[in-house]
Amino acid sequence: MPATLDVLHPERPKKVLMVAANPAVSTTTGWPVGFWWAELSHPYWEFTECGYEVVIVSPEGGALVADGYSDPEDESGYSAHDLVSLGFKHSAAHADLLADTPRLADLDTSSFDAVFLVGGQSPMFTFRSHPDVQTVVREFFESGRPTAVVCHATCVLLEATTSTGELVVSGRTWTGFANSEEAYADDFVGQRLQPFWIEDEARAIEGTNFVVNSMFKPFAVRDGNLITGQQQYSGTAAARLVVESLGV
Repeated sequence: MPATLDVLHPERPKKVLMVAANPAVSTTTGWPVGFWWAELSHPYWEFTECGYEVVIVSPEGGALVADGYSDPEDESGYSAHDLVSLGFKHSAAHADLLADTPRLADLDTSSFDAVFLVGGQSPMFTFRSHPDVQTVVREFFESGRPTAVVCHATCVLLEATTSTGELVVSGRTWTGFANSEEAYADDFVGQRLQPFWIEDEARAIEGTNFVVNSMFKPFAVRDGNLITGQQQYSGTAAARLVVESLGV
């Protein structure tokens, strides 16, 4: 580690566990789906700029694949502005981090200071009821460590519970992908994309406060150690709340 970082973090670097979804196939469109580039690369940049150690894992392990529209080189041009992801993608050392990710359940998470769940379309089909994803949310949340979830990954919070069976979001204010954004995305591609809308289901939960901001604007919420980001433009905002929570 460079000497400058040794001075900033004389004890040890903070460690963040980033959980990204494995490749899947959408049950609504039949298309391949994965993680969203900006929700991984932008928080990763924020954490490493603070001198943190970041470990990227997935529920099943193995190679990760991004959603096409999130790729800055996709022919659609949808994410052509995303220079951070473009740099990550073309750095051999960083690309290797996604080539063969560790399996979440195989890690000892006790040495990590925070967890960050990356969104994308795949989480809507792979995260919500996945026992290992729910377990890592429960463990970090109950231990008081920053527990960050962004965009469609927030679907896990519709079901994630504490060890007493209470929903993690009970009594909490949080955010996630908004109905207005779902409607825009559906209109953009010309068909229904998601099997359910997070805002609809979140607002049906009693005793929780689900909030959203303007469509596709950076927005993140911190309520205690639970940190949530609304959509793909909120990854950096959520990461900064994690840094603020860790006090470094």
